[in-house]
Amino acid sequence: MRQDFDLLVFDWDGTLMDSTGTITRAIQRAFADAGLPVPEQEKAAYVIGYGLKEAMQYLAPEADDAAVARIVEAYKHHYLAEDGQLVLFDGVTEALPKFREAGYMLAVATGKSRVGLNRALGTTGLGDLFEVTRTADEAFSKPHPAMLEYILDYTGVVPKRAIMIGDTTHDLQIGLNAGTATLSLGCGAHPSAALQALNPLAHFDRFADLATWILNKA
Repeated sequence: MRQDFDLLVFDWDGTLMDSTGTITRAIQRAFADAGLPVPEQEKAAYVIGYGLKEAMQYLAPEADDAAVARIVEAYKHHYLAEDGQLVLFDGVTEALPKFREAGYMLAVATGKSRVGLNRALGTTGLGDLFEVTRTADEAFSKPHPAMLEYILDYTGVVPKRAIMIGDTTHDLQIGLNAGTATLSLGCGAHPSAALQALNPLAHFDRFADLATWILNKA
């Protein structure tokens, strides 16, 4: 695989960090605070990967801008209450330096805010491993390809030499829309069947298995 690809682009939540449950609960609690119908777990998990405003607009299409802003602020409060308890998936800390040693460039394309991603990069100590990161604050929300296209332009890598790696159909769609290959993980927000329906290069249930696959082929 190393002969075919130069750049590995990772989603963050549900891909590198085990945060799906925390995000889903924060969404549900935010809607309860706003006095709006609380989305079921599957629906709340579906919007993970969108920008925060876009996610809340999707879940509350009839809400005006002021109501969406209140939901967003309530979400931030509930998410931050659990943020310090979040951990990386098993194998992430060990694998990322090995990917670099194998010759890959690494990047992040995430629906998180810049503030949120910088906080996560700082607490995990992973920031120096990535050539470039891009958030929903800085580009159109997934699955629009702008976020990934910026990363490709920044690194000088053509789409066919890059892989987008994620746990949602939004991650795979942004890869398809930008013309990259994709790898999927079933340990995050979206069901494995939905991910595999988009024909990723390979699908894994655990990050450690994905890492082993990449390193064995490097």
